[in-house]
Order: sequence, then C-alpha cells, then structure tokens
Amino acid sequence: MTSEPSGSDPRVEDLLRRAAPQVLGALARRYGQFDACEDAVQEALLAAATQWPESGVPENPQGWLLTVASRRLIDQIRSESARRDREQRLAAAVPPAELLAPAPGEQPGAEEQDDTLTVLFLCCHPVLTVPSQIALTLRAVGGLSTAEIGRAFLVPEATMAQRISRAKQKIRDAGATFTMPPPEERAERLKAVLHVLYLIFNEGYSASSGDRLQRGDLTAEAVRVTRQLRALLPRDGEVTGLLALMLLTDARRAARSDDRGNIVPLAEQDRSRWNRDRIAEGVDLLTGALTSTRLGPYQVQAAIAAVHDEAPSAKDTDWPQILALYATLEQLTPNPMITLNRVVALAEVHGPQAALELLATLDGEPALARHHRLHAVRAHLLEAAGDRDAAREAFRQAARLTLSLPEQRYLDARARALSASDPGTPGNS
Repeated sequence: MTSEPSGSDPRVEDLLRRAAPQVLGALARRYGQFDACEDAVQEALLAAATQWPESGVPENPQGWLLTVASRRLIDQIRSESARRDREQRLAAAVPPAELLAPAPGEQPGAEEQDDTLTVLFLCCHPVLTVPSQIALTLRAVGGLSTAEIGRAFLVPEATMAQRISRAKQKIRDAGATFTMPPPEERAERLKAVLHVLYLIFNEGYSASSGDRLQRGDLTAEAVRVTRQLRALLPRDGEVTGLLALMLLTDARRAARSDDRGNIVPLAEQDRSRWNRDRIAEGVDLLTGALTSTRLGPYQVQAAIAAVHDEAPSAKDTDWPQILALYATLEQLTPNPMITLNRVVALAEVHGPQAALELLATLDGEPALARHHRLHAVRAHLLEAAGDRDAAREAFRQAARLTLSLPEQRYLDARARALSASDPGTPGNS
C-alpha cells in the first residue's frame, strides 16, 4: 500500500482499518510468514480503497479482503521458484472464506479479538526499536499506508518502507510466530504496546516537528486502537487509564490554536471549545479504573488531565492536587520529564523561585540536555520571577532547539515581547 487513491471515502477507510488486523491474523495463523502476509494485506487494502468507493462495499468486506490478500500471497510465492514445494501446500490450503470461521468449540468473534491482540503484541516485539514498533503498529494494526506513516513522521515514503521492512525481517529472524507471547512475557509486552500507543497519540497531539501543531489522523488512530484494546482487556486498569488520558487530553484540541495556527497556552484557552462529551467519557472511564483496579501511571496522568478539564477556569485549577498527583506519578515511574511537569505545578503552588530550584536539579539530565521544553519552562519561570533578560535568552534557546514551527513561532514571540522596554507589552501579563 504505497499510495492512496484520490477522493477516498472516510467510511470505507474506517472499515478497512478495523478489518486490517483481522484479515492479517487469519492469513498469518494459516500460512505463517507474518512479513509476507502483511504485504499481501496492504495490497488488498489498497485495492479495496481504490475500488469500493466506486463499486460499493461488498456484502462480506472481510471475506473480500481475505480472498484478495490470499491470492496476492499465493501469487507472490508462485513467483519464487525456490519455494515450489510451499506453493503446492498453499494451493491445497483451506479456502479463504473458511479462514475467518471460528474453530470447533470457539465462540464467534473470539478469534477476531485474539487476532487483534496478537498483532499488537507482535508489532511491539522486544527485538524492535520503539520507532519500528510505532511504524509497524500503524501499518499492521492501523491499516495506514507506508506513505501516510511517512508523512506523519516527516520522512520519505522509501525511508519508512525500509524501516518497516527491516522491522519485519527482525521479527522473522527472531523466530517469532503468530501466537500470543507466553504468560510470563505478556505483562511486559502489554507495557510496550501501551507505550507505543501513548507515543503515537502524543506525536499527533503535539507534533515534534513540521509546520503543524497537531496531527488529527494520529490522535484518532491512537484512540481507535486503544478503544479496540480495551474491548479485549476491559478489566485492565492501565489500558482503561490510557484511553481516559487520551480522551481527556484530546478534548482540548480545538482550543489549542487560534485561527492563524498560533499556539494558545492552556491558561488562555476558550474552555467553551473543549469537547465536553469526551471529558465526560474520560472521567467515567477513569473513575471506574481507579475504584476497581490497581493504580498505575496512565491512570495518574489521566487524573491530572481530569483536574485540568473539570476546572471552570484557569484560576480555579486545583494546583495542589495536581502537584500531589505528579509526586505520586514520580514514585510510580521516576522520569526527568515527569519531574519537569512537577516543576510547573510547583510554581503554581509555591511560586517561581521554588520551581527554579527544583528545575536546577534537572540540568545534568542527558534526556533533557537538548530538549526545548526544559528551556521553555525555565523561561516562563524566570519571566514570572521578574528576570526578563534571562527569560528572553531561555525563550530563544528553546526556540532554537524545537523542530516544531508553531512552537518556534510561539517561543520567538515571547522572546521578542521581553525585548520591549515596556513591562506591559504582550507576553508579560
């Protein structure tokens, strides 16, 4: 699936993305060769995306996709003379329409659910790097084309294709089969799955580079797949917590930029533009998880987002509660980025000087050494403390480090505002 047809139908795209892991699972369970099956499914998805908007969605969409993907897979194997013996076995294989039928004694739909979870676990195999896990998850589970994934991460399609190809090669070399990992590995693998979905969402919500602040396609895909994962694991508190976090965060998306695409800080956002349905759903999910499961990091982050979302105005935000939640989060998963967020909350509760003292402890952290947010936080704190010259330089340093053009514009504007002699200029209120 290397390109997309023009005039695509969003309803067809949604159907294809939901069907992708089921069709891939049916093929991989029967034939093995996850890499070859994934390529065949991508070709079937492209064929459907091209034909269905004109000819109509077939009565059995998954059966159609499975038939096309099976034919592509067998054609591919027939073209490899060294695998003639495998061709004979595949030629006598179960007809594609029967691949989606549940096994004897199995409940209808159970196989489909197992396939989705198995695909997710395989895409997050520990032999892969995090970028490769993300790319493979978006393609195999999300049904996104290589071109779409490349655009999302601002790399050429050919580069992304190589990354995905190498990822599938590593999985094959590791001897991984299309089965669930053994019980002793599942908890750790699920942690990797959640981390990948979290990173996909974050990249969509605050794009790390490029001229757009947000990429709605990535946030929507992360929410969709996480919903799917929760349907499979409804009693897992962290799966529910991650979904709640995504909904509570994404609820603010419409208010995060103005009509010209400029960043609007949280304290200045028009809260009437926040999506109240998403906030209500997120709070409901979070409440259920907190009262019935063991506390985890995603639940705590969702609780922080809920405190922000439920405050009627910025000045009414319960910052002491947020500060306490960040302290809890730090105990659960010590991380310099979490400490940086606690710095912001500390400033709201105890003032900028106390926050600057805590911030100084992060200066030697390798993970933050070249991160623009460390300097941006310092700039805001210095400005609040009245040190305009130091704040201006920190804003400039942050602007030099970010690869996001909207963030760069925002930080440069704050620096320019501090260059004015009048303390009342915009940016100092």
